[in-house]
Amino acid sequence: MEVKIEESWKSRLNDEFKKDYFINLAEFIRDEYRKSTIYPPGSLIFNAFNLCPFDRVKAVILGQDPYHGPGQAHGLCFSVKDRVEFPPSLVNIFKEIESDIGISAPASGNLTRWAEQGILLLNSILTVKAHQPGSHHGKGWEVFTDYVINILNAEKEHLVFFLWGAYAQKKGASIDRNKHLVLESVHPSPLSAFRGFFGNGHFRKCNEYLVAHGIAPVAW
Repeated sequence: MEVKIEESWKSRLNDEFKKDYFINLAEFIRDEYRKSTIYPPGSLIFNAFNLCPFDRVKAVILGQDPYHGPGQAHGLCFSVKDRVEFPPSLVNIFKEIESDIGISAPASGNLTRWAEQGILLLNSILTVKAHQPGSHHGKGWEVFTDYVINILNAEKEHLVFFLWGAYAQKKGASIDRNKHLVLESVHPSPLSAFRGFFGNGHFRKCNEYLVAHGIAPVAW
C-alpha cells in the first residue's frame, strides 16, 4: 500500500507498511475516518516524520496518543496548532523550560519549530477518536512506533530520548544507553509534574549532550 511520508523515512519503513498488521491497521483507520471524527486530520498523521527527516533527527520526545479535542492535534506529540489554548502538560513543559534555561513560554503551543530542528515529536499511537483518549490503542500503531524507535536506536548515535512517565519509559526500555542519552522523569501532567518533572533539567541536559558531541543545540 502507498503511504505518503517523507522520503528518508519511507525508504526505511516501506517493508513495515507491507506487513499484515499495518495493512489491517490502515484499513481500520480508513474506516474510522469514514465513520467518526478522528484526530489529527488524515493528512497530518505522519506530520512528525514529514517535518523531521530521519537524517536530521537528534532528539525524540515520546508521547502516548494525540489530543482528542477539536482543533488540537496536528501530528506532533504535546503540540497544538496556533491560537489553540495550551493543554496542561504543555503549560508545564514551558514552565520547566523557563526554570531550566530561562526561556519564557512562547505565544503559540505549536512545536513545529522544534520538529524542524530535528526533534521527532512521536506519539506511540498516531490517531484517536474525538473525546475518547486511548480509543486506537492496540490496533497496530504501537508495533509501528516500536519499529521506528528500534531503527533510530540501531542506525543512529548520540540521540537524546525524552521518556516522561511510565508509559514512555516502558516503550523506550530497549534503547541503548551507551549510544544515546535517555532522559527519564515523571510525566508533565498536572497529576505528576510536582513529583519530579519540575526540576528535571532535561532541556539543559539535552543541549549539553548535543554540544559535547558536536551537534547544534536546540533553540527551545
